[in-house]
Amino acid sequence: MIEVLRLNNRIGRDPRISTHVALTARAFGVSRIYYSGDKDSSLEESINKVTKKFGGSFEIEYTKDDVKLVKEKKNKGFLIAHLTMYGKDFRKYKNKLKNKKLLIIVGGEKVEPEFYKISDYNLSTTNQPISEVSALGVFLYEIHGYHNKFKNAKLVIVGKERGKLIKKI
Repeated sequence: MIEVLRLNNRIGRDPRISTHVALTARAFGVSRIYYSGDKDSSLEESINKVTKKFGGSFEIEYTKDDVKLVKEKKNKGFLIAHLTMYGKDFRKYKNKLKNKKLLIIVGGEKVEPEFYKISDYNLSTTNQPISEVSALGVFLYEIHGYHNKFKNAKLVIVGKERGKLIKKI
């Protein structure tokens, strides 16, 4: 089971980034995303619409206390992996993280030092400035693999060389 915590959502500043973090998590088979910072009903509605149309059991949930959430997950046996450009090369830890209960933390604005301390792993997909969306995508692809079939889908995208094809199921 893999879950994601998106830190410090900021309405007006991060709507597309937070949406894209959630869409990336969903597309790569994550079961749930939590987000902290500003509560954003439109973010939740957007993600729930995608899940309803394209299937899966993905859930989105706001948390007021992100540190408490991380501690609760840790107590429930989750490994905590914080994605940061300052971390160690994640590829060296892939086998330790595969098939485990995992909470992946991705930042927003400045990440508080507590998250570096509480995490089991502070990992990087590159030690260069990088978007949390791309870092999460690379990480999930390597750790969890490719996901293309979702239960309860009402629509499915058929890959084509040119053009677009969306089929109703």
